[in-house]
Amino acid sequence: MNTRFLGIGAGLFAALGVVAFNATGIVQRTLVEVEPTTTFIVKARTAADAVAAVNAVNGVMIGELSVINAATAALTDSQAAALRRREGLQVYNDAQLEVSGDAPDTFYPAWVGADQLHASGIDGSGVAIAIIDTGLWPKVSNELAVEHGVDTVGLATGGSDLSFAPGLVSDQSGHGTHITSVAAGRELSAEGFYEGVAPGADVVVVRAFDDNGYGSYVDVIEGIQWVIDHHAQLNIRVLNLSFSAEPQSYYWDDPLNQAVMAAWEAGIVVITSAGNTGPDPMTVGVPGNVPYVVTVGSVDDNYTPDDHSDDFLSSFSSTGPTYEGFVKPEVTAPGGHMLAHMNPNGTIARSYSEYQHESGHYFTMSGTSQSSAVISGVAALVLQADPTLTPDDVKCRLLSSARPVVDSSGASLYSLFQQGAGLVFAPDAVFSQATACANIGLDVVADLAGEAHYVGAATQLEDGTFALKNPGTQELIGGEGSTWDGAYVFAQGYTWSGGDTGGTTDGYTWSGGDTGGTTDGYTWSGGDTGGTTDGYTWSGGDTGGTTNDGYTWSGGDTGGTTDFMPDLLGLRDLDIIDWVIPDPQRVGE
Repeated sequence: MNTRFLGIGAGLFAALGVVAFNATGIVQRTLVEVEPTTTFIVKARTAADAVAAVNAVNGVMIGELSVINAATAALTDSQAAALRRREGLQVYNDAQLEVSGDAPDTFYPAWVGADQLHASGIDGSGVAIAIIDTGLWPKVSNELAVEHGVDTVGLATGGSDLSFAPGLVSDQSGHGTHITSVAAGRELSAEGFYEGVAPGADVVVVRAFDDNGYGSYVDVIEGIQWVIDHHAQLNIRVLNLSFSAEPQSYYWDDPLNQAVMAAWEAGIVVITSAGNTGPDPMTVGVPGNVPYVVTVGSVDDNYTPDDHSDDFLSSFSSTGPTYEGFVKPEVTAPGGHMLAHMNPNGTIARSYSEYQHESGHYFTMSGTSQSSAVISGVAALVLQADPTLTPDDVKCRLLSSARPVVDSSGASLYSLFQQGAGLVFAPDAVFSQATACANIGLDVVADLAGEAHYVGAATQLEDGTFALKNPGTQELIGGEGSTWDGAYVFAQGYTWSGGDTGGTTDGYTWSGGDTGGTTDGYTWSGGDTGGTTDGYTWSGGDTGGTTNDGYTWSGGDTGGTTDFMPDLLGLRDLDIIDWVIPDPQRVGE
């Protein structure tokens, strides 16, 4: 497997945690004890003499600097001292240099631990992320060396490949560039940190939304079809969908959701935003309501990136459960006041110029769109480390690495309907060995074939509280954070469970087993008549409520589509601008 090492600085060889790739490309960690080393420049009469001197003291050669008759090497202090005692040699400590105009620090890669992986060569190399959005600014396209993509905006585009000649790949909105940069931006800050979460990943541009951020079901489904058709050729392992629409049918009857499920079945990890219509319950949109995919909510660092004791769940972040009773979002990621590249002449930047960075190339915005991009980057890191993983495996490891929001006593401050398993921590996801802990009880093949559909374990009790219930026994499923009264509160002074040790969630068992957890899905009992699932009645407050099959069905006994689809060739407008400019909240002011 070809692996590019980006951002490896002085002292790499002194790391106690050594990452090795075996024959299958699966990452293994080995702990070794070595004396710390530092990078030195060893100058002699010739470069060959410098190399010989380094080898004589068993130093680790890095390279030759023949222009100055020198060699670079990783040396211990004792090795460097021995060389300094030799006549004809000059030994210099390597020094850091800074250039003017470096990119600003974006902080979120460090928040999810991605920077720790970058330093050891895990940067998403060899993994392609397809991003269905508004396109990509040529400046960023050039930096990422983008070579593949498609433009599906408008009817009957045919899905022809973009050539990406100068001026042909563009993003007049800005949204797509921002999302791409969060996921895979490669610019370095003055401190040596990457802009994006997976800077080594390949990016495939799928433009399905226009300059104002609008698209149709046809445009997006065409884009998904193109990704499925090209995923083997381009090694597309991750598909980012940073948009949402209000659900109008069961998840399985929505044509966009059907395309999303087909991508999952094809072996593509689909990451989607929860939506920005929170904090009320049952606000997760399409396609985030698809039970198979990874749906992402947003958390905010309260403008204190180095202090996570005041972080909070973004109030705009949509929450579950879904109408079919599934816990959504499954995980959260940074999504508040996110700094990333954007075309300064695009629609968003021109409309909200006050949020442009002083460089003119960066822009601050908030939304679960950005949170989705973070997790798409983490998924690429996971797949670089172990390319044999299936989408269900990747989802399992993302969930198992997440840290829920807890207070100082360990009690959950948000329910799982709001935060899912919690904030993903990339190193734990990459090195996790978790299996069979996601999409238990679900069969995407049978779902797509119409042979079986599924409901989750969520229900709403008579007092309006949301809870988990076993539909077979009708018994409530306990556990920290498993009930919710539907209220949103700003929680301050909490911590992310697991601390610096990268601990996993407590009390959130997704696979059932012996620990009291539940399966993710149960077979829907409504049949072709659109009947309800036993025990899953939503009270709906003062309005008298509707049941979770409260969609109108136009297909009768034939299982036809819902009546929300307009007559015009099945088109439905989507609003990709799943963003907030920026999240205005700041707790504690």
